[in-house]
Amino acid sequence: MTSYFDEHDCEPTNPEEQYRQNALLELARSLMQGLDIDSGWLDVSDWDQRLPPPAAKAVVQSLPLHRITPQQADKGLKCPVCLLEFEEEETVREMPCKHLFHSGCILPWLGKTNSCPLCRFELPTDNSDYEEFKKDKERRRQREHRLEDLHGAMYT
Repeated sequence: MTSYFDEHDCEPTNPEEQYRQNALLELARSLMQGLDIDSGWLDVSDWDQRLPPPAAKAVVQSLPLHRITPQQADKGLKCPVCLLEFEEEETVREMPCKHLFHSGCILPWLGKTNSCPLCRFELPTDNSDYEEFKKDKERRRQREHRLEDLHGAMYT
């Protein structure tokens, strides 16, 4: 009668190697059963694949208005959307990121998406699902940063 290993055309495993494999399996089982594993980095939200929602109407309406000073006009300061130079004493909108725009340029933009066309600074939205997505994304970023710090501390 042939042995199992001959019959299946394989070699018996080294007992030490088998112990390592079993130990890794046991570690994986205990982690999966005993700990709350965060698989957030695996989740792909549909917000990752599409344009963010419009900026909140109240936030857009509260964007400060500024008059272009003679110094700004002399520098040739331009609206980043239409690329026309601002004229002296012209009224423009200022985003929280300090970028200036013609009202007629930035308001339609913010009616479609919530970010600055130059730096992508995001304004709040009226969409609760997107706001929750942003909070989750920030939590994941902070968690990754803490893990990098921990990893760095282990090897310094």
